[in-house]
Parts: sequence; structure tokens; C-alpha cells
Amino acid sequence: KIFFFFFMTRWYKDKKREHFYNKAKNQGYRARSAYKLKQIQKKFHIIKKGDKVVDLGAAPGGWSQVAKEIVGEEGLVVGIDLSFIKPLEDVVFLKGDMTEKDSLDRVVEIVGDSKVDVVLSDMSPDITGNYSMDQARSVYLCEKALDASKIILKDGGFFVCKIFEGEDLKSFVKKVKNCFSVVRRFNPPASRKSSSEVYIVAKGFQC
Repeated sequence: KIFFFFFMTRWYKDKKREHFYNKAKNQGYRARSAYKLKQIQKKFHIIKKGDKVVDLGAAPGGWSQVAKEIVGEEGLVVGIDLSFIKPLEDVVFLKGDMTEKDSLDRVVEIVGDSKVDVVLSDMSPDITGNYSMDQARSVYLCEKALDASKIILKDGGFFVCKIFEGEDLKSFVKKVKNCFSVVRRFNPPASRKSSSEVYIVAKGFQC
């Protein structure tokens, strides 16, 4: 019975991964993670037509695809990542380290004088297998994304970032609450049930 339980649990997880992978492939999205943003959008309505959106850690471009679909021709999507991102029509991709000032300056140059409506971050650290270290690195990336938001996000704007559950999560959420009027935690159905990731969704930038 125990073996059967673990077998069925593994089967369900594999089936779920396969479902979103195949769905992404069939619908032309670059990654299954596109459905996480779709589910965040459905619940919180963070992106509107005509918005300016910055996608931090954008590779391979799935979130940028979804964002561009929503903002339309009048909007702007800028993605940045350490890895090369295959070009996507009407999306500006930059190769760079968003934790470095020079890279952020390039983003500022592209978005122009007016600040952006939404900052997205689906960044994840290189996994070492040491969970405490991985979680700390995840928090570090989120803090850098929050720092970037303080520079490029307009008043009232939205901020979304992925973070790993752990002892530093509460303190990071507190920092986000200092800058936004509403802060929520959300686990998109497209995330694996075994995953330790959670998304922080914040609105009403006022920092």
C-alpha cells in the first residue's frame, strides 16, 4: 500500500508536469512557466493593455510572451537575463545581470522617462542541493528585484516575484509591505505541488 501511494503520487506529479509542458508546446509558449503568470494575471489582474512591463530573469521568454499578449501593440515589454534569449517580436530582450547597476541603467534607458507599470521576477538561483543556501540566494534575488522596482516602478505599480519558502521569507515580505499597499502570497496551480516556490504579488507601489 505504501509503495502504491508513492507510485501514484509520482505518477500524478509527472502527469501534471507533462500536461503543462505539452500545453505550452501546443500553444506556442517557450516554457510551462507561462501558465503561472497566466494564473497570477487571472487572479490579480496585474497587467493591463498599454502597460510597460519589465521581466527580470526573463529566459527563455515565456513570461514576456504572456505579458506582450496582454499589453498589446501600445505597451512595452523589456526582458533581461544572464542567458541569451531568442528574439521575440515586439519584445526588447537584454543580456545582462539585473543585479548590476549597468544592466539596470540599460533598462531605464529603454523604458524612457516614464516609469513602468509592472515589474516581474521569475528568477531562480542555480540550485546547489543545499536548501538553506538555495533559499538564501532566492531571497537575495528577490531583494535585488525589489531594489530595481524602487528605481523603475511608478507609483501605484505592481510587483511580482518568485521566492523559495524558508526562514527568510517573512522578513522579505515585511520589506515588500513597506513599499506596497497590498501584498499577497500565491501558489499558482501550474506550480508543482512538491515545489517550495511561492509568488509574492504586491500592488500599490508607494516607496
